[in-house]
Amino acid sequence: MSLKGDIHHIRKEIETWARGYGLDFFETIFELVDDHELNEIAAYGGFPTRYPHWRFGMEYDHLCKGYEYGLQKIYEMVINNDPCYAYLMRSNSLVDQKIVIAHVYAHSDFFKNNRFFKDTNRKMMDRMANHAVSIRSFGEQFGYDTVESFIDECLSLENLIDVYHPYEFLHEKKRKEKKNQRALKEKDILGFLVEHAPLEEWQKEILLMLREEAYYFIPQAQTKIMNEGWASFWHSKILTEKILKDSEIIDFADHHAGTLASQPGQINPYKLGIEIFRDIEERWNKGKFGEEYEACDDSEFKKNWDKKCGEGFKKVFEVRKLYNDVTFVDEFLTPDLCERLKLFVYAYNKRNGTYEIMDRDTQKVKEKLLFSLSNFGQPFIYAADENYEGKGNLLLQHDHQGVDLKLTDTKETLERLQKLWKKNVCLETVINGEKRILTFDGKDHHERTL
Repeated sequence: MSLKGDIHHIRKEIETWARGYGLDFFETIFELVDDHELNEIAAYGGFPTRYPHWRFGMEYDHLCKGYEYGLQKIYEMVINNDPCYAYLMRSNSLVDQKIVIAHVYAHSDFFKNNRFFKDTNRKMMDRMANHAVSIRSFGEQFGYDTVESFIDECLSLENLIDVYHPYEFLHEKKRKEKKNQRALKEKDILGFLVEHAPLEEWQKEILLMLREEAYYFIPQAQTKIMNEGWASFWHSKILTEKILKDSEIIDFADHHAGTLASQPGQINPYKLGIEIFRDIEERWNKGKFGEEYEACDDSEFKKNWDKKCGEGFKKVFEVRKLYNDVTFVDEFLTPDLCERLKLFVYAYNKRNGTYEIMDRDTQKVKEKLLFSLSNFGQPFIYAADENYEGKGNLLLQHDHQGVDLKLTDTKETLERLQKLWKKNVCLETVINGEKRILTFDGKDHHERTL
């Protein structure tokens, strides 16, 4: 159901003010839906045209129960597409609709202008519909259970891709040289399987489709803090300065505070993102940056520093364009901001059974946060040899960075890979300081020391 009446006029007003502030977004199409429709769309990852699979039904059931029991509620959903599609919950209050519409326009601006979305498919709604048609066709040809079982195996491995692959701008000759090197070190394991695993043509096509969809979602995962912070920054500014009536301020403050609320031991991307953007705006408005500011050792003087530069808006738009979460946090999370947000390194104290502050140093806080953001906190695994030991076995290598792999998860991954590879799948890693080779041969797991 398209927007009508008051909401339609509110949308137009918010769009006008958003553009007036300098936001530059795709044409955005809003649809009003009820809770069941929104849960269904959310279960498909925002794409109701996707291929049929049991996991989407399971996710839908989970979302419906969460809503029914009051454990969760989806206020909106917005899709990186051109035009940009957004869905509003019909039961939202008018204040909530205002928040959501402004929030959506800022997301659309981020999708359009952030460099990490530059090469994403802006017609992904149509692309996923095409994938669904192809997968249904394969189901008719080879049996729906067979196709669904194969999709299950692929989805269990969908994180084995190179999250930086879309941003590599190698010359074509260098790409071919890299491909022909004996030492493969290929992080895009799904792509490697398409080229080297003994798959049937229909299986290769499905794997390529799922790989393409996995890559489409990478920029959203890489910019979660920035994207939600940017949207919250602008819905707050647009509504409080231009849109809200006096009678709506308290409701807005209550709902906005709920969005930014943080749970102990967890990072709320909305909260962290908006606070960093607000800090950037203030610092560049007052000139709190550069060699002169950093060289000042008078804390009281720095606290009151104000060169009246007025460059805050210019800087936040620049940051929105050029950064992702890792570089955003690394460059703009300051010691003062860490202190204000109570961001410390915590550790569990077994003696009293509580979490306690272990370190207040900003660099240590950053290191811990950046470690969780780099590669989404997942281990770095590479395909190293498609003919290991001269027997057609697959060798993977783990880039050990101080944290051992979880053996239960590792063994499950090797089992799923072996189903696609058919022969032995081996993994070189480090366990308790020793180099080991873990192998699954289709029946049993083996382990040996190098």
